[in-house]
Amino acid sequence: MPNAYVYIVSNKSHRIYIGWTSDLPARFREHKTKAYPQSFTARYNFDRLVWFDMVDSSETAQERERKMKHWTRAQKVALIQEKNPNWLDLSPRLDWSASLV
Repeated sequence: MPNAYVYIVSNKSHRIYIGWTSDLPARFREHKTKAYPQSFTARYNFDRLVWFDMVDSSETAQERERKMKHWTRAQKVALIQEKNPNWLDLSPRLDWSASLV
């Protein structure tokens, strides 16, 4: 089965958006470039990938996303700060060439 990702994007105000995708570089590029200008992430300038995790399938990613969306903000912040205490943009770590068309 193909790999998938659960991810958290944020903005300078540290708002949090949780999503999942099978192609993280391509999906984050959509967030960064506001490919969907009317979307929540575009309207609130979500331009920082602050956390992500690879899982074994899209079904696993979807289930984990659903669970995480029900967490408290404190739980989400703790998850981010465990590995990214300064909320840095992790997108430079992605292999952008892997998803270029």
